[in-house]
Formats: sequence, structure tokens, C-alpha cells
Amino acid sequence: MSKPAVEPSTIESAPRSFIGRLADNDLVASFLSSKITVAAGLITLILLLAAVFAPLIAPTNPFNPATNFLIDSLTPPRFAAGGDPRFLLGTDDQGRDMWSAILYGLRVSLLIGIFSVLFGGAIGITLGLIAGYTGGWIDAIIMRIADVQLTFPAILIALLLDGVAQALLKNSNREGTAFGVLVVSIGLSFWVQYARTVRGSTMVEKNRDYVQAARLVGLSPARILVRHILPNVMGPVLVIATINLALAIITEATLSFLGVGLPPTQPSLGTLIRIGQNFLFSGEWWIVTFPSLTLAILVLAVNLLGDWLRDALNPRLK
Repeated sequence: MSKPAVEPSTIESAPRSFIGRLADNDLVASFLSSKITVAAGLITLILLLAAVFAPLIAPTNPFNPATNFLIDSLTPPRFAAGGDPRFLLGTDDQGRDMWSAILYGLRVSLLIGIFSVLFGGAIGITLGLIAGYTGGWIDAIIMRIADVQLTFPAILIALLLDGVAQALLKNSNREGTAFGVLVVSIGLSFWVQYARTVRGSTMVEKNRDYVQAARLVGLSPARILVRHILPNVMGPVLVIATINLALAIITEATLSFLGVGLPPTQPSLGTLIRIGQNFLFSGEWWIVTFPSLTLAILVLAVNLLGDWLRDALNPRLK
């Protein structure tokens, strides 16, 4: 007597590996389908790793005066005439190795950009959730404040907040507070975009059936906002955060270039560009060229990732 054939539907398929599930992900497939996006992602990853591991990669610590010698100041790059083999990209007016200064400056610029985005995003998301969910006069007040702030350029708001903070902290250590002041100033100048986007999405989501069900079971508004509405409005927020990261880095570089950013003892890319600009017309072109190229490549790569993420998360383009 022959055994009954096993129906194909009853055969359990082997569990798929993480790589297999990842390969079928729409977001990953969209990323891998664009060579420009892949290149931008690799460049961003390389720059991020270079900033994280700057103490291991950099030949010297530009923040340590003991490793910088004025006798080595204004040395051309290794490949230029009169260059020194010890300095790949030359040195600045303080004798700091430009390769090391760019690595550490990249770390500072990225940290300020990331913390600014997190700070501004936290404020904007919170206010947007409250305004969209409660409505009424609370929504009106928050949105009118946002409308007023939109009439001023972000760089002007950052300059104003930086000046106010420095006036209030005039008796404290300038170098010790410059980083925090920049983060707060840049973060406060970008919260409006998060608030307006999250408010609009929250006004739509709060009328969904799952939110009504959560209200019926007696969940508090705070729990509904955090556990149910917030995860469903994070798509546009991620796009804004990616684009704002590039804007925050540019804003920090602009503030540092104008002399109200980080001091020369804690160089960011903007500070290095400001220092190099003073020597551009005297022939020391490398001091401003290499930090400027690094900043341009970083911002371009992040912007390309932001454009891809915006298109990938837009259901109308699928």
C-alpha cells in the first residue's frame, strides 16, 4: 500500500536568512537600484567612520598644542613643491597637520549636526504631536509661533540665539560652552519643519480606527501619541532629519566661518575654512581647499541620501 502523497502546501519551507529577507526589502532594493545613491551611501559611511576613528587614523592630535610646532607652519602638501613627507595635506599657520585637523574637524561638524537634528527634532515632533492631537487654542498658539519663525532665515535665528547665549554666558568659559550653544542655536532654528509635518500627519492619524479603539480601551492621550501615532508619522520625519543634517552642518560651518562658532582650538570644518581663507591669497591654498572639499562632499552625499529616502518613502512614486 503506497503512502499518501504529501501536499506541497503542507511542506514547511525553511526559515529564510536575514540576508534573504533583507534582499527582498523594498527600501533596500530601491537603494541598490541607484548607483548614485549607493555611492553617496558609501561616501557618507566612509566619512562617518573616519570621524569616529579619527584618534586612530590621524597622525597627530590637532587639539593638543604639544604635538604642533610653529616651525612646521604653512608647510605645503606632500605632493606639492616644498612639501614634507610627514604632512600629507600640509599644515596650517599653527603647524597643525591638515589631514589630522580635517579628521577631527569632520568629527566635530558631524556631532554638531547630529545633536542639532536630534534636539530640533525632539522639540518639533513633540509640539507637532500635541498641536495635531489636541487642536483648538493650543494648536493655534504653536502654529502661530512656527509661522513667525518661518519669516526669518535659519542662519539669522542661529546667529541671534548664539549672540544671546554668549551674552548670558559671558562669565563662563567660551570654549567650554561653544559646542552646546551651537547645538541649541541650530536645533531651535529647524524645529518648525518637524512640527508642521508631524502636526499634519497627526491630524490624519488621530481619526483612524486604531486610534479610536485605543481611546475606547481607556489609553491615555500620551500613550496613544507615543505608542500608536508616533510610529506612523516617522516616515516624513526621517526624510526631514536627513536633509536637515546637511543643513545643520552647513549652518555650523557658516557660523564658524563668521567667527561665532567653535574657537580655533577646537576646529570644525567651518573653523578650518575660516582660518584658511585668511591665507588663500598669500599662496597657502591647501589650508582652505581641503576642508572645503570635505565639507562639500559630505553635504552632497547626505543630500543625495535625503533625496533617495524622500522618493523611497513616497507612496505616490511606487
